[in-house]
Amino acid sequence: MNRPARLVTAALTASAALLLTACGSGGGDGSSSSDKITGADSGGKASASPSASASADGIDRPEIKLPSDMKMVFEGQQTGDATKDAILADNERAEGTVWQAMAYGDMKKSGMAFYYTDDALVGVYEYAKRAIDKKTSWAGTLRYFDRQVTVFDKKSAALTYCVDESKADLKNRETNKLQGTKTTPNSYVFYNLGLKKNEDGVWQTWDVTEDRGAQKCQP
Repeated sequence: MNRPARLVTAALTASAALLLTACGSGGGDGSSSSDKITGADSGGKASASPSASASADGIDRPEIKLPSDMKMVFEGQQTGDATKDAILADNERAEGTVWQAMAYGDMKKSGMAFYYTDDALVGVYEYAKRAIDKKTSWAGTLRYFDRQVTVFDKKSAALTYCVDESKADLKNRETNKLQGTKTTPNSYVFYNLGLKKNEDGVWQTWDVTEDRGAQKCQP
């Protein structure tokens, strides 16, 4: 599955494409891009509940709760630099909003519009919608590693990282039946994200480029 985006190019969706070849978001056919994206006008706050960690930085964040069979492992969470750590933390939350939408088949309360904006928001919205329409979710573990943050200024940055999807499997959301997805070089994906800090202090992803099967992410 390729997602549309454009950090320095043009192609996007949420960070781990997770073997969703069948749901590919790619550039899409434009059928969803014109739809009103729930929560986009309000940054996703209208339908979002504050999480337990909302008071840590004073930001009223959407609640993110994934099912027990859907796990994300993030390596290198602490760099020692407050700005970089905040960017990494918001990226983790952003990932969770997309998977939460897929897991429960509900985009209205996913929180995606809180952490994504511009083309990236359109991309993840279309990606999640297609997966939900196909009743597709996943189970297992996604490992995020080799995460590198480049801070350009107080409000803009870039983030690159690899995702190991070899321990995750597609499943039918209604029957919970696993598909039995095989591990191939395409199970390892490289992502290049563009981020900007909004007025509320949230590092939002506005651009995503995916390189599935990237040599640099292979075991």
